[in-house]
Amino acid sequence: MRRILVVGASAAGLAAAETLRREGYDGTLTLVGDEPHAPYDRPPLSKQLLSAEWDTDRLTLRTPAHLDGLDLDLRLGTAATGLDLRRREVRLADGSKVPYEGLVIATGVRPRRLPGEGAHVLRTLDDALTLRERLTPGTRLVVVGAGFLGAEAAAVAWRLGAKVTLLEPAPVPLAHAVGGEVGAVLSRAHLDHGVDLRTGVTVTEVTEDGVRLADGEVIEADEVLVAIGSLPNTEWLVDSGLAVGDGVLCDEYCEAAKNVYAAGDVARWYNPLFGTSMRIEHRTHAVEQGMAAARNLLNAEARKPFAPVPYFWSDQYDMKVQAYGYPRGHDEVAVVDGDLAERRFVAVYRTDDRVTGALAVGMPPKAIRQWRQAIASGAGWRETFPPERPARPEEADHGGTAA
Repeated sequence: MRRILVVGASAAGLAAAETLRREGYDGTLTLVGDEPHAPYDRPPLSKQLLSAEWDTDRLTLRTPAHLDGLDLDLRLGTAATGLDLRRREVRLADGSKVPYEGLVIATGVRPRRLPGEGAHVLRTLDDALTLRERLTPGTRLVVVGAGFLGAEAAAVAWRLGAKVTLLEPAPVPLAHAVGGEVGAVLSRAHLDHGVDLRTGVTVTEVTEDGVRLADGEVIEADEVLVAIGSLPNTEWLVDSGLAVGDGVLCDEYCEAAKNVYAAGDVARWYNPLFGTSMRIEHRTHAVEQGMAAARNLLNAEARKPFAPVPYFWSDQYDMKVQAYGYPRGHDEVAVVDGDLAERRFVAVYRTDDRVTGALAVGMPPKAIRQWRQAIASGAGWRETFPPERPARPEEADHGGTAA
């Protein structure tokens, strides 16, 4: 294999390119990215960059010298527009065609939007800088969506002196992912800091004056941030022959077709550790999957299933949230350390009879690290919480809902 193409120049694509070189690949290596910027880190966009604690240069993932050392055919500011599996070539927006023998797809996601004009989204460096300029003291900001991204941005805006209204269609933000009780705890942090959190409301459009709700009410705002989830960037793969459905569909090796692999936010692959297909949008995961896809592409005879324990973190106000596993669709959640009311606790999640997730708020890393091992080993719930050491049922949530 003498010609490998990586489409997507963010964390997953960069990790794939670096791994290929590290594993000894010395052929032509093309890295394509739709943004004009060199690869940069996205999690700080809604935290350190938005708050102006960091300048843009701190987000750069690698120095120019490091990128030069990879000997890349680097094509930034040019999106992929099509894939021909038979000819083994990718079409780019500038009209060129890039041939390949091996391909890694790491095109990420884009924000969902609402009808109407003028709202901000928060996915790129330029998005964050534009919003940052508008967040002055007294600015009326409406954030649509109280997931982790919306919550982080609301917390930063509050700290900058903005008057924040946070709108969420679900009765309890994040309940589908972390459970009702834990979601309620995270939500109360907004109220305690003076953010106007409104749940059970649906926004139908962005207007000149703010946003319109399903009941016709208009909530006025100077600025609107829409944080209602994302869509995988797979449109360029239409008619390519690849299977696409909420991401590029892959097997347990991250392979989508012969010598075609996917990694990062755009990849939906079968995770044998949990026995289900999943698509994960977390920074740590993107790097790990980019590395795994590259190794499997290079070493076809010794491929290894990609079976990670997903990890993510979030900073909101004075809360540090850390989580391992895949708690979506859980059957039960139990607090095993700390106290929910104090926003300092570890919660563990059960799906069927397995420990499938753990989430910590305000706790040191070691408090949750042991649960990562339990998830990785497929520990049984009854084995972990035998009758003589039951979970704390008074704090258990049996109402976990599917994603």
